[in-house]
Amino acid sequence: MTTTPKPAAPSSSYEPYQLFFFSELLGRRICASRFDKRVGSLTDLVFRLAEPYPDAVGLYVEHSGGHPNEFIPWEKVIKIEDDAVFIAPNEGGAPFPSFVDQKGWLLLNEHLMGRTILDMDGRRTEVVNDIQLLFSKGRMIVVHVDTSFNGFLRKWGLGRLKWNKDQLISWRYVQPLSIEDASGSDIVSLSITRKQIKELPGEDLADALEELTGKEQQAIFSALDSEKAAEVLVEAEPRAQRQLIATVRREKARTILSEMSVAQLADLFSVLPHDQMIKMMDLLPPEQADRIRAIISDRESTATALMTADFITAARETNVSEVLRQIRGSGRAHDSVSYIYIVAGEERQLAGVVDLRDMVLAADDTTLGDLMASPVVAAQQDDMREDLAELFAKYHFRMIPIVDARDHILGVIHYHDIMRGLITRARA
Repeated sequence: MTTTPKPAAPSSSYEPYQLFFFSELLGRRICASRFDKRVGSLTDLVFRLAEPYPDAVGLYVEHSGGHPNEFIPWEKVIKIEDDAVFIAPNEGGAPFPSFVDQKGWLLLNEHLMGRTILDMDGRRTEVVNDIQLLFSKGRMIVVHVDTSFNGFLRKWGLGRLKWNKDQLISWRYVQPLSIEDASGSDIVSLSITRKQIKELPGEDLADALEELTGKEQQAIFSALDSEKAAEVLVEAEPRAQRQLIATVRREKARTILSEMSVAQLADLFSVLPHDQMIKMMDLLPPEQADRIRAIISDRESTATALMTADFITAARETNVSEVLRQIRGSGRAHDSVSYIYIVAGEERQLAGVVDLRDMVLAADDTTLGDLMASPVVAAQQDDMREDLAELFAKYHFRMIPIVDARDHILGVIHYHDIMRGLITRARA
């Protein structure tokens, strides 16, 4: 007695979602509505790159014996089961057309499987051994790549021999270096497909990093330029600071540290394990390293040890247009131009201060002397960290100048260097 095979369930019976590994789908039978109507075996899956995840656009099927390949549009897929992928047959039962590559399309087996992953610094990190896919309501997207040995075992039909935990990296941080050149390249790159993340304030980006797993956290951090990475390190919690700086190459770490003030470096180093702190100290100029050691040991946490020389001075006769022109062409960091300090005489004594916001609103021919506030709230060179914190708490300035006994300006202290540092040590 023979029985007629039942057709696959219609699309209305989809599970809420299904997770697949690509290696488990490779070679799976493709059937037109019924199990006995075999079209071929799955050779590859074709996806269109899109934000935030690539969408499946079709099945690629190669045939032996010189028969042409077929491209089955994704909308023809009815259901995916353990033993087959069921599709709606082509009109009239004819073969599907051959595959024609399109710009922005990606073949998982051809372009991703087995490829070496590099981070944004060009370091080899892992190999793509498998790709995790999510199938829901007729749509399939790429969600992770798996760099564990388990993916290699699955590809050879040995998935039951699970070696260790899957090591999944979100697709949001993985993309081909070049879609057009992907077929000729053996590498893919950890990256941030949403470039806007680099525009996030350091505090927000630090908060986001703290929510990510280790590999994703490393991928994001390695993609940042040195200035943004330093900003994130300053704002991150101590645990995240230790994790982030531990994964950075020596030369990249050197450039990141060069973007940080002495006070910020002291706060960072104070939460690092001793061995790691010593390694980071070796990346700094000896004089700067000595200052940081003194701050950490609390033997010399004075204003002189904590101050930075990155500030702007001008004479009171200077007009607004001249100063603004100099600032715009200087390439200075934005936090170093909060105030213009007015100095007088050959000894450059501190005579006044102009808030940048007042200067921007003034007429071009206005002199700084007309805008300056005097006398200036300043700290003495031997004031301690606690004294500085009290000044910031009282006046809420973004920077406070440091002067000697004769009111010569020696440097400045930034609000976040002092107040953030106190918070960081309290949490460590």
